[in-house]
Amino acid sequence: MRTDRIDRLFLVVSVALIAIGFFIFLSAAFGVLARSEAKFENVILSQALLGLGGGTAALILLSRIKLIHLKKNAFWIFTGGILLSALVFVPGVGFEHGGARRWIDLGFTTFQPSEFLKFGFVVYLAAWFTYFRGKIHRDLFGFYPLLGLLGITGALILSQPDTGTFLIAAAAGVGMYLVMGGKWHHFLLIAIAGILLLVVLAFTKPYIMDRFMTLFRPDDFQGSGYQIKQSLIAIGSGEITGKGWGQSVQKFNYLPEPIGDSVFAVYAEELGFIGAVFLILLYVLFALRGLWIASHSADLFSGLLAVGLVILITAQSFVNIGSMLGLAPLTGVPLVFVSHGGTALFIALAEVGILFNISRHCSRI
Repeated sequence: MRTDRIDRLFLVVSVALIAIGFFIFLSAAFGVLARSEAKFENVILSQALLGLGGGTAALILLSRIKLIHLKKNAFWIFTGGILLSALVFVPGVGFEHGGARRWIDLGFTTFQPSEFLKFGFVVYLAAWFTYFRGKIHRDLFGFYPLLGLLGITGALILSQPDTGTFLIAAAAGVGMYLVMGGKWHHFLLIAIAGILLLVVLAFTKPYIMDRFMTLFRPDDFQGSGYQIKQSLIAIGSGEITGKGWGQSVQKFNYLPEPIGDSVFAVYAEELGFIGAVFLILLYVLFALRGLWIASHSADLFSGLLAVGLVILITAQSFVNIGSMLGLAPLTGVPLVFVSHGGTALFIALAEVGILFNISRHCSRI
């Protein structure tokens, strides 16, 4: 039986994540207010107008359009992501911050094209695998195209540099390939190549080596070790029930990125162990129900697209949380729906809109 209604459980979980995420962000943003009132205003406007406002409009639109339009225009969506990502290297257009050149300066705000690129990568890969569904077992139509698309995406994102974003996109691509019946030895080859890439980057990029070494030297108070230490202090001081919304101390003077990488630490300090577990469970439910929607989708393209989008959102979120708990290296990827970043929130809400759309046409028993 099919229904034209959005999956209720997925709707409730998604709305809960979006609402909780915005309130967490508002609380964390008070730490920015204490440092710079002008920056606080810019941050709120970017998150509220471009992220929440624009993203909600995109969610509503994409939840209702026919997905065949995405499939037919997948190549142009991916190409658009490539061209936008290349613009960050154009003098006067690209904007640099913290040693990374990841943004386009629009004057009134900044735009991070890598978020659109990884979305375009997933859309195009879903379309490619759908067109060649009967030939995926042949390297020429399955494995090699995957490597080629990963190579193009990686060349642009790693040059910015943004290792974390590329790894998330690669995880989504490999997941889609395996769902299509890709060979496991190809997965192992990609995994080995990924490890070798990280080793090379670690020895050529000191900041990456620093983040890996922090896992083995947790008492190091320099570099990324300082951020993780302050994060663990914030999370631990929240104890069971937390200090209460808005009552975080670490966000004012200690956490380097209270509205960015470290926003989960602010949340855990204010809402405690119970609140942190609840948020993690919401992401788990989002992943499980999202994959259920993928498995019951009306067609192959929709199912593959759902798999890719669910991995993009949840893998990034778990990597961020893991890094704040000292279980994974710092990657710089934001916590989806929560961290500052108008572009990231806009794209995330657009992706949720597509998942809503797919769920409306699922087969249900």
